[in-house]
Amino acid sequence: MADMKINVNAVWADGVTGNGILKTENLDTKIAIPISLGGSGNGANPKEVLVSSVTTCYTATLTFVLESRKLPVLELTVNSEANISDNEFKITHYPQIVLSAEATEEQVQSAQRATEAADKGCEVGNLLKKADVKIEIQGKVSTK
Repeated sequence: MADMKINVNAVWADGVTGNGILKTENLDTKIAIPISLGGSGNGANPKEVLVSSVTTCYTATLTFVLESRKLPVLELTVNSEANISDNEFKITHYPQIVLSAEATEEQVQSAQRATEAADKGCEVGNLLKKADVKIEIQGKVSTK
């Protein structure tokens, strides 16, 4: 991996019940403490930001894998769900890939395999796995 430097700026106001702004070169979003923890809930909480980060990584990696396989992708959608408890932190990605109607069965199978390959290639997901976060993929490939 190439060297990379990322600068993040967070500005917060009004204590626990307030909120803040999180900024990077290409991100500008409101952040807050969840209502369940006494906060305002008026912004993304840290776990949402974390799950968003791994979803972004997975989606970008899947896009790269699909393109490198020269598959006729018409649409790509990834929904992710995190289940967090005292005993487990689990993220499930639900990629939906729509290939052109002319796609062969071999291309459909290649796209299905790509959903797993992207999981293995996602650096953010791999870091989370080292911290015992479970990540599962439940992909669906169709033609249109």
